[in-house]
Amino acid sequence: MLSSAPSNRNLSQIVLRPNVGTQGRATTIRTNFYSVTSIPSGNVYHYDIDFEPALPEKKCRAVWDAFQKNEGREFCGHTKSIFDGRKNVFSAAALKFGEDEAKQFQASISNVDMNSSPVFGRSPKNVLTIRVKLAGVVNMDELQLFLDSKLEETPNCKTAIMVLDNLIRHQPSQTHYTFGRSIFSTEGRRPLPNGVELWQGFYQSVRPTAGKLLVNIDTSATAVFESGPVPDIVAKYLGKRSMDDLRAGIHPKDLRLVTKMLKGRTIVVNHRGERKNHFMITGLGPPADKLKFQDQDGKEMSVSSYFTAKYNMRLAYPFLPCIQVKRDIFLPMEVCELVAGQRYTAKLNGKQTSEFIKITCQPPSVRLNKISDGLKLLEHKNEYMQEFGMTVSQQMEAIKARVLKAPSIKYNTSQPLFVPQGASWSLRGKKLAKPATLKSWSVVNFAGSIPQEALRAFVREMCSTMHDFGLSVVNRSPPLLSCDPQANIDLILKDAYLKAGNAAKAEPQLIMCIVPNVNSQIYGEIKRITDTVIGTPSQVIKSNNVLRPNKQYCANVTLKLNVKMGGVNYSLNNTDIPFITKKPTIILGADVNHPAPGAENSPSIAAITASMDPQATKFISAISYQSGKTEIIQDMAGMVKKMLIAFYKQNKQKPSQILFYRDGVSEGQFQAVLDEEVAAVRAACESLEKNYKPTLTFVVVQKRHHARFFPIQREDSDKNGNCLPGTVVDTNIVHPFEFDFYLQSHTAIKGTARSAKYIVLHDDNKFSADALQELTYRLCYVYGRSSCAVSVVPAAYYADIVAGRGRLHCRGGDWSGASTNTDDADTQMASYAAVNPKLSNSMYYM
Repeated sequence: MLSSAPSNRNLSQIVLRPNVGTQGRATTIRTNFYSVTSIPSGNVYHYDIDFEPALPEKKCRAVWDAFQKNEGREFCGHTKSIFDGRKNVFSAAALKFGEDEAKQFQASISNVDMNSSPVFGRSPKNVLTIRVKLAGVVNMDELQLFLDSKLEETPNCKTAIMVLDNLIRHQPSQTHYTFGRSIFSTEGRRPLPNGVELWQGFYQSVRPTAGKLLVNIDTSATAVFESGPVPDIVAKYLGKRSMDDLRAGIHPKDLRLVTKMLKGRTIVVNHRGERKNHFMITGLGPPADKLKFQDQDGKEMSVSSYFTAKYNMRLAYPFLPCIQVKRDIFLPMEVCELVAGQRYTAKLNGKQTSEFIKITCQPPSVRLNKISDGLKLLEHKNEYMQEFGMTVSQQMEAIKARVLKAPSIKYNTSQPLFVPQGASWSLRGKKLAKPATLKSWSVVNFAGSIPQEALRAFVREMCSTMHDFGLSVVNRSPPLLSCDPQANIDLILKDAYLKAGNAAKAEPQLIMCIVPNVNSQIYGEIKRITDTVIGTPSQVIKSNNVLRPNKQYCANVTLKLNVKMGGVNYSLNNTDIPFITKKPTIILGADVNHPAPGAENSPSIAAITASMDPQATKFISAISYQSGKTEIIQDMAGMVKKMLIAFYKQNKQKPSQILFYRDGVSEGQFQAVLDEEVAAVRAACESLEKNYKPTLTFVVVQKRHHARFFPIQREDSDKNGNCLPGTVVDTNIVHPFEFDFYLQSHTAIKGTARSAKYIVLHDDNKFSADALQELTYRLCYVYGRSSCAVSVVPAAYYADIVAGRGRLHCRGGDWSGASTNTDDADTQMASYAAVNPKLSNSMYYM
């Protein structure tokens, strides 16, 4: 049943749900949500807490817990308050701190287990200052009015949900590690390569839905540093077999990587017996046998000699750098141990990623059982939840769903339409809808291990496959260049460009590059040079695929090449997508790629893609660079204007409708996107013509949510145990009255399928639920380089690819994930090059 929505809404607010969808086959599935059967009522008291000196989150919890039992006992009484570990304390009854001025207390650290976790910057006399002030009173009864669609989501409602979020996490956070909204146990941790571990745990979050609250619970995993002796971890991090491999010293480049990896980490020293002092690493110094200082008698001695004299300890690894913990305090690396539970936030390397995926990729039945087992760790029947009056069902929700019909696929006009089964189809016997002509190209071999004859055999196989799909390959013997991957890649690719052009007497269309199986750096250089310098599409092939070519691989490469050269692989039947075929319509996609942790001065990269044809098969793109970690697209108006002009040049008419899919926006940013980005799209239109006001629908696409679906009936399950592609959910677990839905559009090859969540922020086109859901699902079948439906609508998918590609356009960039670039933000921004104008109207990024 459709919830009635608050009537006092204005145009700057998120659009309301028009109705509930009815198309498709109705069914019932399970989802990883649990009903809140009792919501706290009355008032909850919110206190702002401040610690001086500042403490890490886990220590804050320990200090506050000790304070309530000691110095603050007369103020807190027997009330069981909850604490978020940072600034906020919530209590079901008023604490006796007063309502006006902040109360200040001196709390003794002696009441706290000092070794349970690190404290930095201890104040004199082992005393902390704690300030407590009433921040507000939260009316919990108002929350039910919002759930019943009788009230907007007020700031009070948001705080009430925050209270409950902290309430369900409070008890397990006392005894387990917490990262974000996830709780982790050390049980079941698994080693990853290079000194990292995988920890598994559970995510939980309170979600408002129509008429009630739900708790979303999912499995979670994260990478954590191994604990233990720092030298062992450094050796593993650098891929060494043992410490003996480091006796000759650490290479300067490796030393920079190790410094970046260790800086900010917490260690405990092991040379003082029971005194396990904690320190934070601030840097690395010279080796212990080289670093010298003057003792109290003015005698110069090395750190190594000092430890022998002071602790009767002969260092085993005096050749290793010292660990710096303060400006003038250095410790031999071998007396330092990394403390457990420190999250590894750098980008995982290839081997780590492969192992991470192998461990966490779980079939639906396994994931469902793990989530159910996780209820024990999350302890929802604890004394804090009883104090507040909150109870949560232990039964996973069964919800309504529908399975939409797949669209018809159209290849060459000589071949009949067909409806794919299971969201994928065979390429056997297919002729592409609009095959390109390949005349001018060259092949560069950066993998020296490949014999020339094997390279020629691969080229013949590719030419044969392209011909089978209908492409016209005019030149089947392109120039072949064998080159050293350590040489000047820029000069090599320019030479390949010239040789291709001279051989065909035509502008080069493609540079194919064969690379070693493991070399991310050369891939990035190839893309930077071909995208920004030469302006010719490139195709990178790993050497193992050349030595063992097969038809399926060559077919997949052909799909990429055809769209890169302006061809069309296939399309949908016009009757399946009437919204975009009956009126001139542009589909836009946008995403922002943010710098990796630790790369503070690197820019964020915004990308927009835009459809150029009525079948939404051709998407051009634009890239802009902005301050790092900025999600709102700063040049939205400029990029959209560029796309609209390109559409007009291509179609000789302006689009009368805009359908915009915006990827990567969190709930907390919805209003900013509505206020700034939607307004920027409007401004782009008006900058072209004052009265040009095409109807605009603006939809946010979310992939990183934790909703998972599990079939109940066999007919709703695919061969891997997932829900069927086309499964759509727009009741039970969605917003009380705003326009959102979940859509699982693809078949997951492994693991549990993740649906995409679509949230409509603005809708001039007045879509019904069915119309938008069906259009979005059908568009997922038109992803240029595959023969299957994809998990998110292609406009957003392409934008994600383009934004990631823009990261490679940095001169002198390091794409290994371990960059140590220290240039300031302006210098780094200036190091990124624009895409060559020759590629502006192509899908070079495929």
